[in-house]
Amino acid sequence: MFKDKMGKQLSIDQAIHKIIIRFSNILLETQVFILHIIGHVPSHSFRWMCYAIAGIKMGKGSVIHTGARFFDPKNIIIGNDSIIGENAILDGREVLKIGSHVDIASAVMIYNSQHNIHSENFESESGTVIIEDYVFIGPRATILPGVTIGRGAVIAAGAVVTKNVDAFSIVGGVPATKIGERKNKNPHYVLGRTRLFR
Repeated sequence: MFKDKMGKQLSIDQAIHKIIIRFSNILLETQVFILHIIGHVPSHSFRWMCYAIAGIKMGKGSVIHTGARFFDPKNIIIGNDSIIGENAILDGREVLKIGSHVDIASAVMIYNSQHNIHSENFESESGTVIIEDYVFIGPRATILPGVTIGRGAVIAAGAVVTKNVDAFSIVGGVPATKIGERKNKNPHYVLGRTRLFR
């Protein structure tokens, strides 16, 4: 009577389970759409409050600039004094942990779920993304699922990070490879105040 998208027969229990998942996904998609609209309000305090209500855990002094997009906010954790640039994509379908004093430039995309291109059903696979303290990620960089970026590392603009990055390494390219080493191995700076209407 009930079939899935592949034409496989489903029991009543399986069909009910799928219906519940579908409705919960619709609710999540509605929440994410509302957050996208809120993301354009030019008030850091208002956006911070709304993001907190949605489940994003954000430390003291951290901000997300305008235009940010989320896939699921509840698994996003941001430390203190971190700045997320304009039009960033933060994927919370798995845990996304961003440390303190992290500077993420505009249009950076951080994913922790993707399709398995070798799967017969093109199923998704996911992995936690961890960005440690004092990391700088340049504009339009892409971070893929399961990656840990070590303390003080630098990701060059436009890089596609597919594997872990060692502490204080500078990486760039597609896929990202090591191109240098950060000289300051003991960072202790504070990023400070953000611009008012960003």
